[in-house]
Amino acid sequence: MRSDYWDQPAFETIRPRRLVAPLVFNSAHSGRVYPERFLAMTRLDHLSIRQSEDAWVDDLFARAPHLGAPMLRAHFPRAYLDVNREPWELDPTMFVEPLSDRFNTTSPRVAAGLGTLARVVAENKPIYRDRLTLDDARMRIEGIYHPYHAALQTLLSEAMSAFGVAVLIDCHSMPRITRTSERAAPDIVLGDRYGTTCAPGLVDLVETIFISAGLKVARNRPYAGGFSTRTYGRPQHGVHALQIEISRHLYMNEVTLARNEGFEAIKMLVERLIFTLLGLDIAALTGRRHIPESAAAE
Repeated sequence: MRSDYWDQPAFETIRPRRLVAPLVFNSAHSGRVYPERFLAMTRLDHLSIRQSEDAWVDDLFARAPHLGAPMLRAHFPRAYLDVNREPWELDPTMFVEPLSDRFNTTSPRVAAGLGTLARVVAENKPIYRDRLTLDDARMRIEGIYHPYHAALQTLLSEAMSAFGVAVLIDCHSMPRITRTSERAAPDIVLGDRYGTTCAPGLVDLVETIFISAGLKVARNRPYAGGFSTRTYGRPQHGVHALQIEISRHLYMNEVTLARNEGFEAIKMLVERLIFTLLGLDIAALTGRRHIPESAAAE
């Protein structure tokens, strides 16, 4: 099956002119290029299909490459393919053919309709008119998902080679969370899989930057970090991963997806965060001394 992105890139790596720090920024859910074939398959209108997007997150973090850190960003939308899932996390009810045991068909994400190929968008609205074929799934997963993660791994490996440590900042947005009786609703949620994927000092610093701007910050609840955070975050091997969720109401209208009057302020705050992280001695902060490859080979 020919790729839906045969005539345009499904994602892109934006590299800095000079790599100045071991940071890699990843915006996997902000894609807004919807293939015509996909739109013809959905029962949703053009605005409803976009409700799963982390709209404009790539723009919020767009200064990272200009300041010295690479950024990987999707052009394909999350409703089409979710690379923050296992590669074959599929709902058997979505396909014409039966799915064998090699597929993960029983995860909580699949049950919620949010597998690698999602069944629903926000508010539990079904995406497709008809069932899909496995060829369609293979086209998306083998043709886009695996190359996407290969590109992400390359960026992390390059950071490790240059600095002896790597830090993945996984960039996301979230629907506005309503206040509970116990605590105020957070504006920012930082996910490090309950302290297992990122050095505590690094998470503390990110939290401090957001709090100093007057925002309410929570850790790991309700978002502890998805597939990418869990997979790449290996502090014992020098690779740290932190997921950042920014509440959409801060910078856009959640219904129309139009940027609101808060967009520029949040963008400036994110730029301050990036600038601060780039100025850190991350190897020292994470307790990992960098040994140049030439010295290690002697």
